[in-house]
Amino acid sequence: MTNAAVAADLIADRLVPFPKSHFLAAADLNPPFVSALLDLGDAFVELNRSSTKALDLLRGRTVLNLFFENSTRTSSSFEIAAKRLGADVVTMPVGASSVKKGETLIDTAVTLNAMRPDILVVRHGASGAAALLSQKVGCAVVNAGDGRHEHPTQALLDLLSLRRAFGDVGGLTVAICGDIAHSRVARSNVALLSMMGARVRLIGPPTLVPGDADRWGCEVFHDMREGLAGCDVVMMLRLQLERMDGALMPSTREYFRFWGLDREKLAWARAGAKVMHPGPMNRGVEIDSDVADDLSVSLIQDQVEMGVAARMAVLASLAMRLESAR
Repeated sequence: MTNAAVAADLIADRLVPFPKSHFLAAADLNPPFVSALLDLGDAFVELNRSSTKALDLLRGRTVLNLFFENSTRTSSSFEIAAKRLGADVVTMPVGASSVKKGETLIDTAVTLNAMRPDILVVRHGASGAAALLSQKVGCAVVNAGDGRHEHPTQALLDLLSLRRAFGDVGGLTVAICGDIAHSRVARSNVALLSMMGARVRLIGPPTLVPGDADRWGCEVFHDMREGLAGCDVVMMLRLQLERMDGALMPSTREYFRFWGLDREKLAWARAGAKVMHPGPMNRGVEIDSDVADDLSVSLIQDQVEMGVAARMAVLASLAMRLESAR
């Protein structure tokens, strides 16, 4: 059998229906199902690395990508994932849509619902937008990032990268560093990592760490040396200047000096520690290029690859639920 055929058999054996009608937040999952999705994601990795990448699991299904915020990695990976599964994919150009003419989110939802899509992938700048859409459409909704709330598929692909690098997520100490306050990635990762048995630390300047972060079930640090000590994974976050109101930090140069990741700060973590970043990176602000591009420590490019596989797993699982609901 070819590698693609072996991967297809693995995928068929590992397919499980999604536990809910939509994927809006990390809390929509539970530990056994996360493990099942990661197993399915592993099989999709093998398929994606073969010469034949196409399947027909979503043949006849329509996937709509609706991105109200700019995106490269997430939008592209969802589009590639859906096409490799055989779906008809439509990416809506929001910049040229009726939204620019004053159409409300609910009106957009009603319009899209009339087109009878099967899965709607949405990214929006307002927290709760994906949940609102899920109440107004008759299809499955996947949250591709809503405001400062959550980005659950990013957390899932991060877990897939970590499990492939370490063999297991449980027992790892993961430091999430930087702009925690504005990060939906941080919130979803805290939820999923904790759910799967990892120990999570949050590190950042006081102005960029939420006041209630100590109630997230994490340790909170404002000093990089103290926070990185003994960590297995260092996950850096982008400074989201577009979401900041007022002066929350000094210059980016000063920020890098105290909270940007370079070789010296990485040495404070455990030997063999891995580095992650959800992208896009601000090089020289939250991470040094020397660290980001070193494949012996960096999982950043691996995260991009895992993004397609993890999202294929989510879409295939949602499609299986749609089939079982017929």
